[in-house]
Amino acid sequence: MPYVEVDGAKVHYVEAGPAADDAVATAVLVHGFPVDHRLMTGAFEPVFARRAGWRRVYVDLPGMGRSPAGDVASTDDVFRVLRAAVGELVPEGPYAVVGQSYGGYLARGLVAADAGRVAGLALVVTVVDPVHEHRTVPEHRVLVREPALADRLGGATLDAEEVLVVQTTETWDRARREADPGEADADAAAVERIAARYAGTFPVEPAAFECPALVVVGRQDSVTGYRDAWALLEHYPRATFAVLDRAGHALHLEQRGLFEALVGEWLDRVEEGADGGVGKREAR
Repeated sequence: MPYVEVDGAKVHYVEAGPAADDAVATAVLVHGFPVDHRLMTGAFEPVFARRAGWRRVYVDLPGMGRSPAGDVASTDDVFRVLRAAVGELVPEGPYAVVGQSYGGYLARGLVAADAGRVAGLALVVTVVDPVHEHRTVPEHRVLVREPALADRLGGATLDAEEVLVVQTTETWDRARREADPGEADADAAAVERIAARYAGTFPVEPAAFECPALVVVGRQDSVTGYRDAWALLEHYPRATFAVLDRAGHALHLEQRGLFEALVGEWLDRVEEGADGGVGKREAR
């Protein structure tokens, strides 16, 4: 298993696509809390599979997935380790950053810290305010429940699911396959420490990030909501902002077609920055 050692920590990562020297561009993908890289590979590899030339680096944050926690005890510590790991894994040249939920909060920090190198930013159901009590979120509700899934699992099991607003065989099985293993592998003590100091002190918005950006939120997201993310647009003049109905915090499962189309269009815009050194657009 590949690891990079930085700042006294070991960070596990999964790499896909061409080697750095042969890649058109590099994307660094950062998962939420407290899952791991499997949520991101499940969501994004289908998009990259249709697109040549991109190197993908999926990291496991400290205390999550296969990355040991070390002495990490706060989001500030997580960000410090993540930034050092990105510096080792992408030591030179531009790169794009993708963040999901908590990973979106960290990704915004990477842009603020390294805006000169970041060529594009995609935020999926991003944490806007790390203080849960400050978030504007709707109540959780289920919009779609597939009868065959209810017959298979029982209503009580489905009622206990707190994220999915579209409960079908596909969304249920993918959530169990892509999210549950990361939650099971997380270091419970480290997660508790980080959760107690969840709000970071690092800057999370640049003055104005002039590269292509994407902000995708779910209209029924009861975890991070959709309203708060609108305020981000002033910091990202080239951002596409999409609120997807029939979608919650797992919108990449619930609105897969729209999600993948939006990510693909964002990658198109990032590739158009060839003159900025991201790389030449491939014919597809």
